[in-house]
Amino acid sequence: MDRIDRGWAEDTAPLMAALETTPEGLAQDDAARRLAEHGPNALPEGRRVGPLRRLARQFNNLLILVLIVAAAITGALQHWVDTAVILAVVMINAVIGFVQEGKAEAALEALRDMLAPRAAVLRDGARTEVAAQDLVPGDVVLLEAGDKVPADLRLIEVASLSVEEAILTGESVPVRKATAAVAPDADLGDRTSVVFSGTLVAEGTAAGVVIATGADTEIGRISGMMAAVESLTTPLIRQMHVFAKWLTGFIMIVAALILAFTILVRGTPFAEAFMVIVAIFVAAIPEGLPAVLTVTLAIGVQSMARRNAIIRRLPAIETLGAVSVICSDKTGTLTRNEMMVATLATAGGRATVTGEGYAPEGALDGEVPAPILMALGRVAALCNTASLARGDGGWRTQGDPMEGALLALAGKLDQPWRDRPKPRATLPFDSRYRYMAVLQQADGGQQADGDAVILLKGAPEAVLARCDRQMTADGTAPLDADWWSEQADAIAAEGQRVLALAHKPATGTTLEHGDVEGGLVLIGLTGLIDPPRAEAITAVADCLSAGIDVKMITGDHKGTARAIARQIGLANTDDALTGAEIERMDDAELRHAALRTDVFARTSPEHKLRLVTALQARGQVVAMTGDGVNDAPALKRADAGIAMGRKGSEAAREASELVLADDNFASIAEAVRQGRTVYANLKKVIAFLLPVNGGESAALIIAVMFGLLLPVTPLQVLWVNMVSSVALAMSLAFEPPERDVMQRPPRRADGPILSRFILWRVLVVSTLFAAGIYGQFALATAQGADVDTARTMAINTLVAMEVFYLFSIRYRHASTLTWAGVRGTPAVWIAVGVVVVLQAAFTYLPPMQALFATTPLSPLQLAQCAAAGVLVLALLELDKLAARARKARNGARSRQEKHA
Repeated sequence: MDRIDRGWAEDTAPLMAALETTPEGLAQDDAARRLAEHGPNALPEGRRVGPLRRLARQFNNLLILVLIVAAAITGALQHWVDTAVILAVVMINAVIGFVQEGKAEAALEALRDMLAPRAAVLRDGARTEVAAQDLVPGDVVLLEAGDKVPADLRLIEVASLSVEEAILTGESVPVRKATAAVAPDADLGDRTSVVFSGTLVAEGTAAGVVIATGADTEIGRISGMMAAVESLTTPLIRQMHVFAKWLTGFIMIVAALILAFTILVRGTPFAEAFMVIVAIFVAAIPEGLPAVLTVTLAIGVQSMARRNAIIRRLPAIETLGAVSVICSDKTGTLTRNEMMVATLATAGGRATVTGEGYAPEGALDGEVPAPILMALGRVAALCNTASLARGDGGWRTQGDPMEGALLALAGKLDQPWRDRPKPRATLPFDSRYRYMAVLQQADGGQQADGDAVILLKGAPEAVLARCDRQMTADGTAPLDADWWSEQADAIAAEGQRVLALAHKPATGTTLEHGDVEGGLVLIGLTGLIDPPRAEAITAVADCLSAGIDVKMITGDHKGTARAIARQIGLANTDDALTGAEIERMDDAELRHAALRTDVFARTSPEHKLRLVTALQARGQVVAMTGDGVNDAPALKRADAGIAMGRKGSEAAREASELVLADDNFASIAEAVRQGRTVYANLKKVIAFLLPVNGGESAALIIAVMFGLLLPVTPLQVLWVNMVSSVALAMSLAFEPPERDVMQRPPRRADGPILSRFILWRVLVVSTLFAAGIYGQFALATAQGADVDTARTMAINTLVAMEVFYLFSIRYRHASTLTWAGVRGTPAVWIAVGVVVVLQAAFTYLPPMQALFATTPLSPLQLAQCAAAGVLVLALLELDKLAARARKARNGARSRQEKHA
């Protein structure tokens, strides 16, 4: 038996010969032999990551490894309290990361769940039901409405078959299927002679021969792509790796130089010198930074959850703040995923239809004569098999979405649509004829003996060929076929699907295709479209103003995609690329085209994956949205994969980092706002913590260089780093978004986390903190205090400087000495209150005094400590004032030069 690669292009007779099967199906023995040869109709199991491996992965971070080394050194020196505190920090970070990654690799499992469990087949000429995993190439499968397709099938018989393929193609309406072969290079959505595993039969019946099972199916091919796609690390993780390397290297070099200096120059014994190095090492490393960063990200995750966005992987919240391109699916994300009649074209005028989705409520903007509207509404209601129902989520349709939209139109035209009479006879839609017709009573069923009428709807070219007259306000007139063709083309050019509606008096009590071959009166045309979400239009505008490009990547037709793109306000809607055009491009051409093009239509999973990769190759940070299985590989590859929570497939959700609970593009714009806020707060946290550690270590280095007593002990330093600093830094995670956060361009993903501003601030504040720590220690000693009291004053001075510095760091350039600056946020004052209480316990409680070698301080000594904090705030405010003055002078000079 030969392998069938392009079954959609093969005629059924030679294809079944190649499969060595017949329309009566396989013999049971032959099926068993093929099952042993081909294996079960199931997707291959992916290698799952066990819990122990996931836990071990949490320690693969240089900063964490440095902390583990520090714990090992302090343990070897029998400083057990120091060791316990450091290891506690390490474990807290590991547990948080472990919990967040609990379901990170479940995408392939979700794909497997999409396969149908059972299938109706012909075996030995008789219908039987088998487990779907037992299907083999050559099996003849029978399908009915509501069935999930169990394998890729080449259709050999169809009766009014339509299949929902949105999970693979993104098309918003079911696809009509036929048995005729199509072109070998047909796009996935145009392969009307095959049905694909995992899709759903919307209506009709069919028989098809299995041409692919398991990994060879379309879903299986996507599963293979998913397994091969490499997940990228987030910009923050990459930046933190670089930051940790530089910080660790710097600390190691300084520690080695100080060790050599104390031994070779000062002549200090090695054991004593090494203890000094441990003190500097503990002071220099920001032990609380990993915990604070993790908590800051977690707070952002909780904030997003309140805005209908569920973050599945913790660092993804920050990645959204760096996004420079959003690649969005169309159906259900930018649009409502609900068909609606948007345009009416009649001989008496044209009108635009308003309303939302399937709600039978709306109005007309345009002049159409009442008799024509009545006739349109009657055909829309009675030549229809769908139904509408209102639920908790609004109006929903059962049946073909386009028929649901026509039923809603009937409601808007005040035509009865709820208790419709059953037709006397029906010609269901057939792909050979491309229309549907019913025989109804002319009075709509009001009288049992009423005259009969034929109502018909279908493709414009099929209906026009059967009409010889057109309805006007005054009756009927000869048909102007050319004019109607132009109207149909104009509506289609707006991305709308066109249906023509017609009627004629009936001459009998039965209905055959011969009865509608001529003599019909054309009533008008309807243009149907899946309309854009109103909030998506606003969100796209917000993203564009934030310097974020928005690109539509859809499996729908080019004209439809361009029309929606124009309505939602994409930047470049004149140019659009199709999947076939993408296939003809090499990687270099695609990288160039991907940047300048905003609309991509008729795309396959491979095309979406190539587009995301091409944009990333140009240095873009890419967010990808989607809801179907066809989106899953690109979602996994993107820097931030965003899946739809309500209508999205499980495979898409599991491949993503962010799930939108409301399937709304507007939530993405809000997620970007929150992501930028989280990153800004993270930088505030780093700019807060590093000077504290810099000041501590600098004070210790000064003491070592000049052979003086250490102003603070390593254990006291750990207290500040893990208690006071962490409590205060965490309050910065609650800072609200700055007013212009969505007017700034996206930050560079490869930019260093330590900007020039932060480096300057670290240098300045570290100097102030070092001077404050050692200056207070020296002053207290000069005032006659003993060493423990002087160290207690030094450590309290450090905490006081932290508190005042916290208020300063909340604003990069703006003054803190305002009512808003002093008022802060509730989190700031809670943190300050907690630190004051803890510091009082540190200073005055006997157990803490015994542990940390502290002594009680008098009110005057406390005031002396607080004065250092006030002085630090005053100096930093003067620095801000000077910076604002420089900025104003530079702005004035630029305006003068521009004017000149």
